[in-house]
Amino acid sequence: MMALRTEHTSATLLEASKRDIALAPALRPLWLGARLAGPAYTVQGIPGDNLALHNAVAAAPPGHVLVADLGGGTFGHWGEVLAVAARARGLLGLVIDGAVRDSAEQAELGFPVFSRGLAIHGTAKRYPGILGRSVIVGGVLVRTGDLVVGDADGLVAVPAEHEQGVLAAADRRVEHEAHIMSELSTGRTTTELLGLNPLGKQEGQTRHGSQ
Repeated sequence: MMALRTEHTSATLLEASKRDIALAPALRPLWLGARLAGPAYTVQGIPGDNLALHNAVAAAPPGHVLVADLGGGTFGHWGEVLAVAARARGLLGLVIDGAVRDSAEQAELGFPVFSRGLAIHGTAKRYPGILGRSVIVGGVLVRTGDLVVGDADGLVAVPAEHEQGVLAAADRRVEHEAHIMSELSTGRTTTELLGLNPLGKQEGQTRHGSQ
């Protein structure tokens, strides 16, 4: 597999972006330890039909993550055969608003998949799909070229025009958190380091970012 676009976690990127870029938590990794980070290649399909996914695997440039809207359908839209094909073509993973199957085989392959769950019902192959068009996946608008990052905690889609700024902000956040961890090891408290009021939010106070 190709290198990840970034090593930053989904949670770090969400906090650094200060944007609503988190996909629905119902989209989960298919196997333990699955991670992906790369530019999206989008595909619009329909529930119960996976021809669009076959077409997307054939068309997507290497180094991209397929991001597919299958309407949340509970069918086995994607399995071992497509995963082998996608990996051979240099794709980095799949995010699908729908179900998949062949979880054990894909874990063995090490191909990262994030989906709404498992389903073994087969699919038709009639609808060719729409490739490269903006899609809504997990409640978030994703466009081809947007940075998609997924890990054990969730998924984010960073708009392409904000990617460099978000990655720079994530770098700063990681450095700040490293400083906090160092200070905690000396016995200082989180309330002190984060400027928290132990009595809770009072009139006129602003909300602090989560840690």
